Amino acid sequence: MRKLLLCLPMMTLLLAACGPAGASREEQLALVIRGEYLEMSACAARMAVTADYGQRIYQFEMDAALEGEQATLTLTAPETVAGITATISGPEGRLEYGGVSVETGSMDPEGLSPVSAFPALMDAARSGYITACALEEEGGLLRVDCGDPEGAAGEGREISLWFDAAGHGLVRGEISVDGFRAILCEFSSFTME
Repeated sequence: MRKLLLCLPMMTLLLAACGPAGASREEQLALVIRGEYLEMSACAARMAVTADYGQRIYQFEMDAALEGEQATLTLTAPETVAGITATISGPEGRLEYGGVSVETGSMDPEGLSPVSAFPALMDAARSGYITACALEEEGGLLRVDCGDPEGAAGEGREISLWFDAAGHGLVRGEISVDGFRAILCEFSSFTME
């Protein structure tokens, strides 16, 4: 009986270490992180956003919160727009408060904008089609690339996410449109519930 009791925890550990057949260590970690993001009920982040339209670049800092399918974004910088808040519950997104609006324009046919970047990154973390994974040993980060499973590399919208390999918080996200990095989000804090 004693051998059986010792055997069960060891078998459980061995089975937990096994991922899908043939999956690399990076792919297994990406699937664990995806599971955590699918199970979370809410998250909060502080981030710097750079939107590159080619001819002009916009930079913002914002606090973001996601609860279910609803995202709340509050600009914290630059000072001229600090305090403007938006609630997004669909694909469209616009920051507006007291008649002041921040509209930078759409970056792709699906309506990508700096405002919709955070929800797009969260969608990719939860359900994006993973095209590649790599563990960046120097920074202790897991990079997960997501894209269209039927599209060619460098075409359409592609998202790259960098997670802290130990704590699994989102550290950085990039959204590219037709091979050009359109939006960069760098997270100074990220928590999930």
